[in-house]
Amino acid sequence: MQLPPFCLMLSCLQVSPDQSQFFRYTSFSLSCEDQLNGADWMLKRKTFGGGVRDCGSGWGNTASGVSCTVGTTASGACCTVGTTYPSDTGLYWCESGDGRRSNNSINITITDRPVLLKCPVLPLSEGSEVTLHCQAESISSNHTFDFQRDGLFIASSRTGEMTIRRVSKSDEGLYSCSIPEVGESVGSWLTVEEGDSLWNFPLQEESTGNGTGRNGSSSAPPAASYQVSVPRLMCHLVVGTPFLLSTILLGLIYRDRNRAARTAAQRRGSKDVVMEI
Repeated sequence: MQLPPFCLMLSCLQVSPDQSQFFRYTSFSLSCEDQLNGADWMLKRKTFGGGVRDCGSGWGNTASGVSCTVGTTASGACCTVGTTYPSDTGLYWCESGDGRRSNNSINITITDRPVLLKCPVLPLSEGSEVTLHCQAESISSNHTFDFQRDGLFIASSRTGEMTIRRVSKSDEGLYSCSIPEVGESVGSWLTVEEGDSLWNFPLQEESTGNGTGRNGSSSAPPAASYQVSVPRLMCHLVVGTPFLLSTILLGLIYRDRNRAARTAAQRRGSKDVVMEI
């Protein structure tokens, strides 16, 4: 899996498959991606019944002996949940040994509903393409799939897929899907970042015992965010680096010239002493 741009610059948590809703008795993998820092990351979660626990401490399997299917961890950790149960519903994040957290956390819901929505977990760049998948626990070719955003009907499909060719900020919202006479999924929040805007990494609200956020959704709008303008940072680095290097070079030249001048003055002083004798 190719890393999102912000995972190349900052520590982030990824999940595979890229969704926050799962049926019971399925599996998913988590990965702490950190391409720049050498921190030792640990996967953690907080659930209603289990409190805060590290991967391997009563849940999940660490990367040792387990195939990590999420990206390529340069310096990070991987955890796989082999068989999901409702007790796996909760808030997941990465944490380093010195207490630093990843720039995003993910609310994962193990749903007991007969329908779920597969929606990307990480923020999407404006102008990219995204496909939402509506899936029934019992497969049937006669299903009709209805998609909603913020509780309002937006599209219907016979394939269970809805594609947005070029996403924009106006496409951001709480998405869900339903299948007539079968049921409706819980909601998942789709985040879209404007092209040159600050990239936000949502710290999603904690999950309650029934697998939903405080507002009844599986993934609520970000209550707080960590913001960084990566394009602007790169621009400053590109523009500022030549000035920094030239300043250092001029300083070295000035130092060498002063040293040479002092040496020449000392030599002239020695010659004057010899002539007086």
